Amino acid sequence: MKRTIRTTALTVGALIAALGLQAGPAEADTTAPRIDLRVLVVSDGGPATDAIAAELDAAGTPYTKVDLTRSDRPAIDAGFLADTVDGRPRARFQAVVLPNDNPFAAGNPEMAALVAYEKTYAVPQVDAYTYARPQAGLQVPTSGGYSGSIDGVQAQVTAAGKAGPFGYLDGTVPFEDNSPTVGESYAYLSTPAPGADFTPYVQAPAPGTGRQGSLVGEYRHDGRRELVVTFVYNQYQQQFRLLARGIVEWMTGGVHLGASRNYFAVHVDDVFAADDRWDTQLNCTPGDVDCTNGAGTPHPIRMTAADVDHATAWQNSRHFTLDLVYNGAGSVDQREDNNGVDQLADKLIADRNQFRWVNHTYTHAFLGCEQNVTVVPWTCSANADGSTKWVSRSTLDQEIAANRAWGQAAGLPLQNDELVTGEHSGLKLLPQQPADNPNLALALGDNSIGWLASDNSRDPVQRQVGPATTVARYPMNVFYNAGRAAEQVDEYNWLYTSRAQGGSGICEDNPATTTCLPAPLNAGSGYGDYIVPLETRIALGHVLANDPKPHFIHQSNLAEERIAYPVLDGVLDGYDALFADNTPVVNLRMKDIGVELQRRAAWKTAVQAGQVTAYRIGGTVTVQGPDGTAVPATLPTGTTRDAAAFGTAYAGAASGWTASDGSALTFTLPSSAAAPAATPGTTAAATRPAPRTKVPAGVTEQVPYTPDS
Repeated sequence: MKRTIRTTALTVGALIAALGLQAGPAEADTTAPRIDLRVLVVSDGGPATDAIAAELDAAGTPYTKVDLTRSDRPAIDAGFLADTVDGRPRARFQAVVLPNDNPFAAGNPEMAALVAYEKTYAVPQVDAYTYARPQAGLQVPTSGGYSGSIDGVQAQVTAAGKAGPFGYLDGTVPFEDNSPTVGESYAYLSTPAPGADFTPYVQAPAPGTGRQGSLVGEYRHDGRRELVVTFVYNQYQQQFRLLARGIVEWMTGGVHLGASRNYFAVHVDDVFAADDRWDTQLNCTPGDVDCTNGAGTPHPIRMTAADVDHATAWQNSRHFTLDLVYNGAGSVDQREDNNGVDQLADKLIADRNQFRWVNHTYTHAFLGCEQNVTVVPWTCSANADGSTKWVSRSTLDQEIAANRAWGQAAGLPLQNDELVTGEHSGLKLLPQQPADNPNLALALGDNSIGWLASDNSRDPVQRQVGPATTVARYPMNVFYNAGRAAEQVDEYNWLYTSRAQGGSGICEDNPATTTCLPAPLNAGSGYGDYIVPLETRIALGHVLANDPKPHFIHQSNLAEERIAYPVLDGVLDGYDALFADNTPVVNLRMKDIGVELQRRAAWKTAVQAGQVTAYRIGGTVTVQGPDGTAVPATLPTGTTRDAAAFGTAYAGAASGWTASDGSALTFTLPSSAAAPAATPGTTAAATRPAPRTKVPAGVTEQVPYTPDS
């Protein structure tokens, strides 16, 4: 026994000396090491490490990436990993992410340096995607396990996972199976190796058997902790999106910069107005600019009072609030045509406090260039000198101010600094209008607009337009000109099938279009069987990606057959089935989304410029950033700042933004969040490199290719 104790002590001392650190007791804060709140991501160019890096990016968690494929990369040695600051040992990284349990060639000293570093500072390691083998605490798959596709498999969070880093999940982790012809997932399912201290957190049954194998688990050995992940993924796949939060919480011990939520907001455009209807014979929309020379007869779609009742009942049942984006002239016109009667407006105004409201301009006029609609597609009209003829500043002012005045007279609970222009017009629109209407910024200033909606498919990056900041919105592929499922399917088929199949040929002209169909959808079942699941998956992907941008549909989609609700229910039902009660959907209004995006951009700029310092010493976290840049953090429940509780509860932790005046912010962690301590253990040589793992095409090609496809 004495010999074992002496050997361990010498080993730890040797490791400290090798890293150039001062030996000494770590119990007191005066000598406790400083752990910088930054993650080291070592990448081999594969999708798994890139996915974890994307999660850190989205949350605002600082990290340093070392690309093993680059010849000019830094060497990972003792000096790279640790040093001394003001006489105190400093660990530069609070966690290490590797492509697998050992990505280095045999004889490379870098893995040995990482092993020593992790043991000395109790820094955890994530094996982003590794082969199941004893060096990772698991039996090889050939010993009663499984290697292969797990497309469509339902994995489960174990009791240990729920009690640990994955407690925000309800239990089920479904693996996508979006294409019957493309492999999308690959895994090595296995059980702990004999004698290994290994705890599965997420496991799945091996296909064709009842045997459970680990997909994510913790391996404790030689004074180190590894999170061992044995399936491959990309940043868009639902299975990763579900587990990403837990991976970060595990490796940071729940103490890190950055914060994330699961957001969902839905704007309903054109309220009070009517939307033109798709003509299934003409393959265009009479009354709109896609029908040449005014072809066809318009048959508008407009909500009724009964549709309002349905919307309020739906909201109450879902505990969810819709944003109604309104055009007051729609009601004025209705009353003029119906002897002063507008039952829809009367009902909406009576129920106005059930919804959030956003100015959508008075008549929904196009506010960019003056359109020449005698040709399809339309073009911008030109002045005599050839310059673009723009809609005037006075017209813009009138559209914004008149609608605001109408809404105020109706008692709508408005935020006067929010605006959605009709079709996002006034903003640049390729190919016809490559620049903003120069009068737009002036009119926004005239009307004190601070937040202006843009179309994420055309203008995704937040930017300034005069005094206003844009808030990009995701267009849902539930068409504005469809009140019935058959109309939606007919237009969908026209857009996304070949000319030989009776379609527009857009997919032949633009092969990058990802919604192309191999054959037309069935008119009766295509909406429910194909479009609804696809749109649900895309929208839910945004929700799971810490993306606050709102989605938008149109009032026509809440009328007649109310075709938007199956998609909205699909998103919310799908979410409820996946997450625990402590992780609700966050439903923000437009300006709050704008503020969130604005703060993220400022924070990202500060981090990338090296203007943020953050570290933990014992039970104290210190963060310093630029004056005026709010600081996002996720910390254990019970954390305080200036004796006041920090943050808001979400997903089992406290998180939020803290205003900064440029001085140091200090957070006191609860006693339950003890600082990690190095665990003495035997000194083991670095294990041999991990075997090469399989990556199926669906992970690299992304099925669907992106969340917007």
